[in-house]
Amino acid sequence: MPLTLWLSLAAVCALGAMSPGPSLAMVLRHTLGGGRTPGVIAGLAHAMGVGLYALLTVWGLGAVISRQPMLFMVITWGGAAYLAWLGIKALRAGRGGALEAQGAASGPAQAARDGVLVALGNPKLILFFVALLSQFVSADMAWPGKALIVATATLIDGGWYVMVALALSHSTVLPWLQARAHWINRITGVLLIALALRVLVG
Repeated sequence: MPLTLWLSLAAVCALGAMSPGPSLAMVLRHTLGGGRTPGVIAGLAHAMGVGLYALLTVWGLGAVISRQPMLFMVITWGGAAYLAWLGIKALRAGRGGALEAQGAASGPAQAARDGVLVALGNPKLILFFVALLSQFVSADMAWPGKALIVATATLIDGGWYVMVALALSHSTVLPWLQARAHWINRITGVLLIALALRVLVG
């Protein structure tokens, strides 16, 4: 995979992880309620769920490419439309995505369970991956390239949430995230729309 293409993938994965939502709120809740260790465990468990979805998506797209190229073209264009819709929705979110997280009593086992369940229980996540990864998986892509895509999605997701859990030991981090939630939404929206336009220009 060319470096410029990988950087596009990494940027979208990073902004997807950073976007305020149930996953970020879950990690914040466990960190605030149980301390650094449950927060880190919740983040790593969430990344495992994300990695599983990424693996299944890349695997499934590979089969579609080889057996149904026309269907893959439909998925690609549909995915581009979905990414553009998500981008417009993010741009219109404004400050509505600001986080309101409350701490609750938490332990490592509960944090791991919640991390996996929040990832796997989010039906929009699989749609996001189908839409996103269809822009990066090609018919001639070998398994190292596919493994790189899965590893990128997993490591970026886990790395972000671990950083959040570690940084929350400073009391200024959560207000900082809350105050900038609208900017995260805007940057995410622009990048998703740009990725959708990339499909249109070939």
